[in-house]
Amino acid sequence: MRTALRGDYGCAMVVSTGSANVPAELGEFTARYKAAWNACDTSAIAELITEDIVWADPAMAQPARSVAEVQEFMRVSFRAFPDLHFGEPDPPAIAVEGDVVFWAWNMQGTHRGPLEPPGFAPTGLRMYVDGVDQWTMRDGRIALYRAFYDLNDLARQLGIVPAAGSTAERGMVALQRLQARLTRR
Repeated sequence: MRTALRGDYGCAMVVSTGSANVPAELGEFTARYKAAWNACDTSAIAELITEDIVWADPAMAQPARSVAEVQEFMRVSFRAFPDLHFGEPDPPAIAVEGDVVFWAWNMQGTHRGPLEPPGFAPTGLRMYVDGVDQWTMRDGRIALYRAFYDLNDLARQLGIVPAAGSTAERGMVALQRLQARLTRR
């Protein structure tokens, strides 16, 4: 289904659900993007991003600002999750407004290596995350990248953050309150 939306903001947006309504070049681009990530093919990702890329992901302390930094982020991700795999919801969902693309995705993998930074030890637990990328395109490549997903949920799935309502969560809250009280002095 392809729908043109016009809000109170005075702009139109094309929203597409289902691969039949995705412009061919965008469908091909997302297929190449998924394939690059699923194979940890750092050379292939370099072909999809600009040299001056700004790549912001909730898992990163600071955005990556070069092809080499994005490639290192890929390698770090695969060291932590050797079976990392990206897919799309069914039906796929893409929204395009001018040079901005919103692409829905999902990822899954098993935590088998350290999460760098800060160095969390592997838990052997599986994760499944739904997210959306925002790509600002320039000359057929991603120039500005921003990922949106629930990092707290991911941390809970991996056992890094205690389960909601658990004794461990209550203990963590008590420690935070103590720290806040000591900091205010």
